[in-house]
Parts: sequence; structure tokens; C-alpha cells
Amino acid sequence: MSRDFRLDRVPVDVLAYELAEERASALGRMGRALEQALAKLREFDAAHPPSEARQQARRVLVREAGHALWMFVVQREACGLRNNRMLMRDYGVPGEVQLSMGPMIATSTTSS
Repeated sequence: MSRDFRLDRVPVDVLAYELAEERASALGRMGRALEQALAKLREFDAAHPPSEARQQARRVLVREAGHALWMFVVQREACGLRNNRMLMRDYGVPGEVQLSMGPMIATSTTSS
């Protein structure tokens, strides 16, 4: 007969456990978001031959992947995972995405 973890613990232990669960959950979400952004970029590259017209759309995808990478790296660091070399290799993150890593900068699509 198993007992609920929370019944045997002091409130601080329960809170620490739940925070660890949330950090792990967020890490998984950020990893999946990075995988999706990289997949979109790869699919775009496979479907569109190089041309000047496609460059703007591709730049947006690279920036989105760079943002997803940044979010994932920040979450990994919050979990105590500091070595990102294996992350870049395992996820196959292109150099241009690594260079664009960072927060998304809001751009205005309308002019005043």
C-alpha cells in the first residue's frame, strides 16, 4: 500500500518537491519548443530553394529558433545544467541559430 508523498513531509519539503516537478516540466516544454522551432527551420530549408525572396521568412524562423534556444538554455541553467555544448550537439542546433540566441525583440508591423 503506497502512501502519498505529501502526507509524510513537512510543508517545506512538499514545496521543494513541487518546485522541482515544475522545473522539470518547464524544461521539457522548452526542449519540445526548441525541437519544433528547429524542425520548422529544417522543413522550410528543404521546401524552399535558396532565393532572395525567401531570406526574410527564413530570418524570422532563425530568430524564433534562437529565442526557443535561449528559453531552453535559461531553463536548463535554472535546473543547474550549465554545460550547453552537448545540448547544441544533441539537438543539432545550427551555428546561425546559436548566434541569434536571445530574447525576441518586438517589431512593429505598422507605421505611425
